[in-house]
Amino acid sequence: MRKLGFEPDPWQIEVLESQHPQLLLNCCRQAGKSTVVAVLALVHALFNANFRVLILSRSHRQSKELLRLIKLFHRMLSEQILERQTVEELELMHMSRIVSMPCKEETIRGFSHVNLLIVDEAAQVPDDVYRTVRPMLAVSKGRIICLSTPHGRRGFFWNAWQRGGDAWARFEVPASMIPRITPEFLAKERDAIGESWFRQEYCCSFEALEGVVYPDFARCVVDELPAHVAAVDAQHTDWFDGQRLGGIDFGFRNPFAAVWGVKDRDDVIWLTGEHYHRQKPLWFHAEHLPRDVVWYADPSGATEIEELIRANCVVRKGINALRAGIAAVSARLQNGTLKVLRGRCPNLLAEAGLYRYGTRPSEAKGEKPVDAHNHALAALRYLVSTVDRGRMALEKLPTPTPQPQSPPRNWWDWMDDDDDDHPDNKGWVRC
Repeated sequence: MRKLGFEPDPWQIEVLESQHPQLLLNCCRQAGKSTVVAVLALVHALFNANFRVLILSRSHRQSKELLRLIKLFHRMLSEQILERQTVEELELMHMSRIVSMPCKEETIRGFSHVNLLIVDEAAQVPDDVYRTVRPMLAVSKGRIICLSTPHGRRGFFWNAWQRGGDAWARFEVPASMIPRITPEFLAKERDAIGESWFRQEYCCSFEALEGVVYPDFARCVVDELPAHVAAVDAQHTDWFDGQRLGGIDFGFRNPFAAVWGVKDRDDVIWLTGEHYHRQKPLWFHAEHLPRDVVWYADPSGATEIEELIRANCVVRKGINALRAGIAAVSARLQNGTLKVLRGRCPNLLAEAGLYRYGTRPSEAKGEKPVDAHNHALAALRYLVSTVDRGRMALEKLPTPTPQPQSPPRNWWDWMDDDDDDHPDNKGWVRC
């Protein structure tokens, strides 16, 4: 890099010297991640014959932009081994090639013996494209470098960063490590774009932001249940303190998801449990579903509903109106009548951070979210849509729990009560 006129940052030196086969570069904006990867790709191609580098990004324009940077560095080094170059490829005389690829699964197959695979802006590359290109490294035992600024808690880049273990070498480069980015600039950016976007763009934090269907879902998590709800949940009280209800989304390859809880006397739904499993037979799910719960299930699963009823589960068809259901769940989140007990529904909460509307041009204007990360959420939607049927257009406000009244001390106190509908007056005839 110094030969090109750059003084590398310490983290860039570490990347250039790393021999790990799989690298994750989680970098803030303008950190220099494209520069260091371009240098690394060019050095490998110059000093290794028949070396193949493939560049993939979220768009073909962006992968060509990284290739353009590599070609610029090649010209700056005045190397004389150029064979040919096009908008999409740089080929050297000793048969090394650097190729930019479009981000389309159907058009990138066919490459083999890839020595270095570069995935630029990896957080925005679709998972199906990533799965398509990984086998290109099988025979060559080549390296893969994924570089990106975070883009939400979803996708292979986030999953590898969070759960990839020792299979990946990780480099986290926030703006505080970049001497070229001043504190004054960062202060202005924080004010301009807001705290969450600032953490994602400049602090390497994976934030659930753009297009999330339920952005406020985390606010409904509580640490404990009110006494009257806890009693119903433990089956230690009568039905008038609340009712145990649940929702079911059927699946086999996709998860079979069920969530349940208590709808209390104040119309608040308190979720206290979930069942979430893949590739299990229906009898397995039936064994794990509480029997004292009234279930509202995906109405398209008529056979599953019938079988669960035969297994002594109380199951009814839920309402599967997607837009209205999302609106119903959102309304409860906004007015505080949906609560989730902490630690009881981990998959539901995980899906709430991932379920989002599409960001592609063909999806951006629609009201139908991407059909992924929505199984426990679908079970919740069936439950809420059915419970709130006929009341979705009415404003629901949490009502205070009525305080129990002390019984009258004398029998004639009943006779002086003007409310004929008072429960204590039943059975009395006025004279």
